[in-house]
Amino acid sequence: MTDAEEGFIKRAIELAEEAVENGNTPFGSLLEIDGEVIREARNRTLTDDDISAHPEFVLARWAASELEPDDRAACTMYTSTEPCPMCAAALHYAGLGRVVYSVEGTSLAALRDGGVITIPCAEVIERGNGDTVVDGPVLEDEGLAVHESFYRDE
Repeated sequence: MTDAEEGFIKRAIELAEEAVENGNTPFGSLLEIDGEVIREARNRTLTDDDISAHPEFVLARWAASELEPDDRAACTMYTSTEPCPMCAAALHYAGLGRVVYSVEGTSLAALRDGGVITIPCAEVIERGNGDTVVDGPVLEDEGLAVHESFYRDE
């Protein structure tokens, strides 16, 4: 993991913190191409009253409609937590080249004592015969700290 990649993961974790400050659960993501952040998103499921307002899903939809296929293939999503099955499918269908996450789904599930579908992102993409590369966990302790703070206070 390069310093730049760690910086992108740290920014995704900051976006998760901002989601909490805005009244949502702690998830944040960004899209990067050639070292440049092209789009960011924070979870908005609670404030938008929209179960699909996960930042990974929002960014995958944006990429699918706004980027050319070659740009999507060159794109990396950095996200504070491993994408859920819904978001993993969206990444696959959008044709994103890579996703890097901080907190593993099973780690979040253990913290929350359930309530998380723990099918790994890589498995969802593999079952869809997708090409998206999945890397993680990266800086998991830092990412998990945001969840621990949020769910402890809940």
